[in-house]
Amino acid sequence: MRNLMILFPGIGYHCDKPILYYGKKIAVMNGYTDCISLSYSYDGKNLRDNAAEMEKAFNSLYEQAEKQLNGVEFNQYDEILFVSKSIGTVIAAAYARKHSIKCRMIFYTPLAQTYSYDVEEGIAFIGMKDPWSDVDEVIHASRKQRIPIYVYEDANHSLETGQVIQDLDILKDVMIKTNNYLSVEKH
Repeated sequence: MRNLMILFPGIGYHCDKPILYYGKKIAVMNGYTDCISLSYSYDGKNLRDNAAEMEKAFNSLYEQAEKQLNGVEFNQYDEILFVSKSIGTVIAAAYARKHSIKCRMIFYTPLAQTYSYDVEEGIAFIGMKDPWSDVDEVIHASRKQRIPIYVYEDANHSLETGQVIQDLDILKDVMIKTNNYLSVEKH
């Protein structure tokens, strides 16, 4: 059985940062041994609350993801998992939809645009003090698409509060829920 995971990072939140680093380890523990960690860059400024700039960033990052995934033979895998963070959640959802890839999705701090791609299978995590997301809209969209979403009261876009022990407790909780999601038989 061959299982593939693809990591879709955010801008400035790379695959070696805690959420994606441990998310990858949990996925490996659950049999996703083949891994592609995307890496992309974007120099644009003033993205927050700027739809035009965010669209430019998405288009640039999506194109970079397409190039890095060109030639991947998805049909060679029994299961596929997309693990994503921030704008990476939008890229992952868009890529799965465009290429008709049946996969599980893990959305760490998704943006509202993620849900415009009618996600079929996934789980999401967000902080109530996330300045990059319209938190209420994300929660509503996630629930509407029947994607379980876990909300952390004082957490920001990195699911951190500024209190180290509390941040570690949140990270542990997120990884336990990630593991539980991956441990369950695929629908």
